[in-house]
Amino acid sequence: MTGGMAAAPAGTGSTALSQADLLSGVTPDNLVHILVWVTAAVVVTAILGAIVLRLIARRSVGLHVGLVAAVCVITAMITTGEIATIMLSAGDRVVMLELIGISGIASLVVSLIVGRSIGQASRALLASVQQVGESGIYTPPDRELPAELAGLSAGLTEAHEKLGQSRARQQALEASRRELVAWVSHDLRTPLAGLRAMAEALEDQVVTDPREVSRYHSQIRVETERLAVMIDDLFELSKIHAGALRLSRRVAGLEDVVAEVVASAEPVARAKRIRLTGSAVRGMPVLIDSAEFGRAVRNLMINAIRHTPPNGTIEVIGEIRSGMACVSVADECGGIPPGDLSRVFDVAFRGESARTPDPSGGAGLGLSIARGIVEAHSGEISVSNTGPGCEFLITLPLARPAPSAVTRPAPSRAAREVRAGR
Repeated sequence: MTGGMAAAPAGTGSTALSQADLLSGVTPDNLVHILVWVTAAVVVTAILGAIVLRLIARRSVGLHVGLVAAVCVITAMITTGEIATIMLSAGDRVVMLELIGISGIASLVVSLIVGRSIGQASRALLASVQQVGESGIYTPPDRELPAELAGLSAGLTEAHEKLGQSRARQQALEASRRELVAWVSHDLRTPLAGLRAMAEALEDQVVTDPREVSRYHSQIRVETERLAVMIDDLFELSKIHAGALRLSRRVAGLEDVVAEVVASAEPVARAKRIRLTGSAVRGMPVLIDSAEFGRAVRNLMINAIRHTPPNGTIEVIGEIRSGMACVSVADECGGIPPGDLSRVFDVAFRGESARTPDPSGGAGLGLSIARGIVEAHSGEISVSNTGPGCEFLITLPLARPAPSAVTRPAPSRAAREVRAGR
């Protein structure tokens, strides 16, 4: 026991001595030489690696990974070999270089395996992308992908879905444009034919009775105004579709806009023996272009008047619901078939088969224009069947929070009927 204990310090002392002798053999010149040699080796191998990397830029990613591992191993062997030459004996140098060589081989093998795995994942992703051209559908690879490639695949899936939605919207828009051309061609041809016939009759003096001539003149004026309104609607709709609708927004009271529009539409409703009522709570500041937004509400009212039979009632209400300014137009048109509710705002949709037709009906652009104007104001517009008719609802954000005192829930249809005396 004693001898063993005495031997340990002797061994420790011998090791400490050999380390001291090793370090004492390294001069400052040796350290400078090692630093210069290591720096040169790193720079040279890095430059050579960059050159080779450029040469194989179009090759497999596995080869790139192997090149990186090879550059690291070669740099480590050169720098360690130089250090070992100065600081170690010949036998120790051989052992160290053998260990570095074994580590290098292991690194190259691992890097090649990793590179091969990445290459297979990349080829699987490429195959999925190429299938899109054949099937039109992107299907993610059915194998595990590295995080980066998995993120790329998820991005491709999302992009493909958005492109599909965009393509569907484009096809729907193209279909609506074709339908619009057909509707407008018919609606323009009919009044133009009437105008031509009446003008020829007056020109050829086929009609000479003063009262008949006056009637022709009045009819020409009516048809001309109808054409002017139709052309104005087409121009407005073209601006909306082209994103060229320019709004001059100012803070305005929505209740004032509702009152003005109701007042302007009241003579039209009275001429058709329709009762038009309107009410709005105070304190609904909204940031709008009053002229354009008033046109959207007016289009809803004219549409309601057109499809409501005589002696019917139309009610316009402005209120605040859930912190949003709302304008609702409820009529007695008889309702809209559920299958047509989603098409009400489509260009040229009129749905005469389900509602009371009107010979003075327009080209079916009013609701499309209303939707475009409301959406340009960051609002929403919707329609639903309620009671004896349907209700169009416009929702807009308030320019500033309204006092809770003016916030009230929407009245039920039954309450409206009670107020109307029915």
